[in-house]
Amino acid sequence: METFVETFRRERASAIVRTRTTDDARRAMQAAVRGGFRVCEFTLTVPGALELVTEFCRDASLTVGAGTVLTPADARAAVRAGAKFLVSPIMDESVIAESRSLGVPMMPGCATPGEMYRAHLAGAALQKLFPGVPGSGAGGPMDPGPAWIAQTLAPLPMLRIVPTANATPANAAALLKAGAWAVGFVASVFDAGDIARGDFEAIERRARAALEAVRV
Repeated sequence: METFVETFRRERASAIVRTRTTDDARRAMQAAVRGGFRVCEFTLTVPGALELVTEFCRDASLTVGAGTVLTPADARAAVRAGAKFLVSPIMDESVIAESRSLGVPMMPGCATPGEMYRAHLAGAALQKLFPGVPGSGAGGPMDPGPAWIAQTLAPLPMLRIVPTANATPANAAALLKAGAWAVGFVASVFDAGDIARGDFEAIERRARAALEAVRV
């Protein structure tokens, strides 16, 4: 588990794809990989997601995981497909326990410091900040931006917080500077309009921009 945690820390970012078709997800993630991403997540809402996990795992340079893991059965299926990490939009102790029994790190979705701490106690290797829109950093409960992350980590330094939702090249560096373990890019890399037009070169450019931002 710690191998993935440290790999994610080094890479600083993951590419998270959610599309309506298998081929769109494949081509979009291929573009993100060409742009430099090495941590890739296919959400189980994508048709054929498990097959894509298996396919991309053949590239030894990639660390491939599964998202939207909601049940222990989902966790088992994803690991059978080759997933090296699991992500969920919810915090369910049974799913965390199953991931631990499978020897695969789990990153559950947590909306509050209390949920994050419960996830940590249950054995979650990382805690996904979800939902939430990284904001200006005022630090209020409705503004989980850089200041919110820094204020949460001050009394809870054992947490490994990973913002996703609306992480963008514009705010990624500030989130990481505030203490985020890494960030997950979704729509800011996988723009729905680009995918609809088949403009995968644009997605590659977005991927490069996102990675340039996290390396600042």
